[in-house]
Amino acid sequence: MSIRPTLGSVGEHELQNEFGTTERAERFYSDQMLNHLNPTMIEFVARQEMAFVATADSHGECDSTFRAGEPGFIHVIDPRTIAYPEYRGNGVMASLGNIRENPHVGILMMDFVRDLIGLHVNGSARIVEDVDLRAQLADLPDAHAKGRTPERWVVVDVEEAYIHCRKHIPRMEPVDRDRSWGTDDVRRKGGDYFDAKDTPHELPEPVAPAAEIPVEPAKAPARKRTAKKAAATKTPATKSPAKKTPAAKTPAKKAAARKAAPRKAVAATSATSRTPVKKSVAQKTTAARTPAKRAAASEPTVEE
Repeated sequence: MSIRPTLGSVGEHELQNEFGTTERAERFYSDQMLNHLNPTMIEFVARQEMAFVATADSHGECDSTFRAGEPGFIHVIDPRTIAYPEYRGNGVMASLGNIRENPHVGILMMDFVRDLIGLHVNGSARIVEDVDLRAQLADLPDAHAKGRTPERWVVVDVEEAYIHCRKHIPRMEPVDRDRSWGTDDVRRKGGDYFDAKDTPHELPEPVAPAAEIPVEPAKAPARKRTAKKAAATKTPATKSPAKKTPAAKTPAKKAAARKAAPRKAVAATSATSRTPVKKSVAQKTTAARTPAKRAAASEPTVEE
């Protein structure tokens, strides 16, 4: 069983070792993390008008919520204790229900207007009714400020307080808010802004998880030969200026040569039979010009 470090969680220390950030983390723990609020932090909390609160139930399932009020609505009881009010809401009690099971809370206060800086406050929370806390604290903020009456308070014992750097905090400018009192516009009221009322609460289960659906790669379309390319590939070999031999003729010309060959072959045979072989050089040269004559000239050589 792991022993919780003095500062930070077991998990964050494991990752610091894994990713080589231990030295940087130790500097942050040493320079910026306190177990209480110092005077500068107390002044910062006193002028905040909003905060983000994170809670989790006993199973670790989380909720985050937003809280807002007049400057000082988060009350600093002492350097190690703060409290924020809970007003009437939708009745779900999600954050308070988590605190009932698991007291650990994380609060983030952000200054978007003046200093662009943030303050984290983590600690252990408990729920205290408004009347009970007022009996203990005379300086608790007015219960009826701007017509809002706290029903109860969340009192937090501070365990960690540290800075949130300004690097990615946007600057904002406060403006007057135009409230649409008495409107019937659901979106302007805000109660059903996301149309959840008429949306099914649960989606049906998919037929198969996306990871199990086979994905076939798209096949490339067959390449079509254009008319120009087809013509270019059918250039006759007889166009070559180097050789104009009958062997290079197209199939159609070869067929015509074969049809004409028998008549010439007969004439050549009769001529060569009358002439001795020694005097047939001219005839052999002539016969070599076409395949048909070449075949006929080879026959008289047997007579020698």
